Amino acid sequence: MREIYLDNSATTVTCKEAAEKISELLTEKYGNPSSLHAKGLQAEYEVENARKVLAAHIGASPDEIFFTSGGTESNNLAVIGAAAAHKRTGKRIVVSAIEHSSVLESAKYLEEQGFDVVYLQPDGSGRIREEDIIDAVDEKTILVSLMTANNEIGTLQPVSSIRRAVKLKKSPALIHTDAVQALGKLDLKQIRSSVDLLTVSAHKIHGPKGTGAIYIKKGIRIIPIIHGGEQQKRIRPGTEASELIAGFGAAISALPDIREGHKQIAELNDYCKQRLKAINGVYINSPEDCLPYILNISVCGIRSETMLHFLEAHGIYVSSGSACAKGKKSHVLSAIGLDNKRIDSAIRISFSRYNCAEDIDCLCAALESGIAALAKSK
Repeated sequence: MREIYLDNSATTVTCKEAAEKISELLTEKYGNPSSLHAKGLQAEYEVENARKVLAAHIGASPDEIFFTSGGTESNNLAVIGAAAAHKRTGKRIVVSAIEHSSVLESAKYLEEQGFDVVYLQPDGSGRIREEDIIDAVDEKTILVSLMTANNEIGTLQPVSSIRRAVKLKKSPALIHTDAVQALGKLDLKQIRSSVDLLTVSAHKIHGPKGTGAIYIKKGIRIIPIIHGGEQQKRIRPGTEASELIAGFGAAISALPDIREGHKQIAELNDYCKQRLKAINGVYINSPEDCLPYILNISVCGIRSETMLHFLEAHGIYVSSGSACAKGKKSHVLSAIGLDNKRIDSAIRISFSRYNCAEDIDCLCAALESGIAALAKSK
């Protein structure tokens, strides 16, 4: 049976270049990057090279890049670290209600510590309105966090407009964006220039799981959430996972041209929507102008998990929402106003450069079979 993997927003297959680099670090350049001997210097060189590669990709300076264990740690460091560093200035934090759980749970933790957290509600397409950001920000706001691209429906957020809101309200707020789903898919240079903190993860771009990074604009102060060790200016201490970090760098270097990659996936997304719209009972939940790598649909009348396992039996892998949610009802789909039938039957299809039109044909054929078979069994 041919395997068709369409769950690339959850994770991606590790590309050959990253896998080879990881193997090289594990078996040849395996020293501790903090050690002063030759083996350590070999590993340190690979870590610093990956730092330079990521910095160049987002238009930053290498000394503004700090490696972490992934997007969740990076988001915790950004939100909690920024709040801790600037709590004497104010206690207000503004986030969207449809952020990744690592941002929302960090915000809830801060609420318990006495911070005033404002949760911005999206419109029906999942977009946060600029006027709502302006209304929420005040002179006591110390952080605004808004993801670049939503991980469930792909909505692109007006990150660049946050700076205008902050200036208009004469606020000291730092600006953070979770760019985990956008890395390698959008040109992040302009977005990076509009924010103070930006977080990314390796395993969404065909790199390894277990490593990510945070961009901290030069001059911005945050408090570490991990302590012990002198590595990475003590912002994120601890022995660097040099093999994973080197693999991250290799995955970035292996990325296709952003514009060409975007064009390829946009065409695939359009073809998929065209095929899906011809199937009775299928509804598209993602907005038209979303990140094309993500397409959220509902197969009304059939629960997400039931259809997911039917497709899996046919060698097709999709998800019923964010992998981090572990099957819980989507807070994103609830926030944009979908009814329970649409939410309970939602499926997220997410593409990578390794997908093709034939994958879409197989998916749509299996969906039609699933609708027929599962409807009869009810």
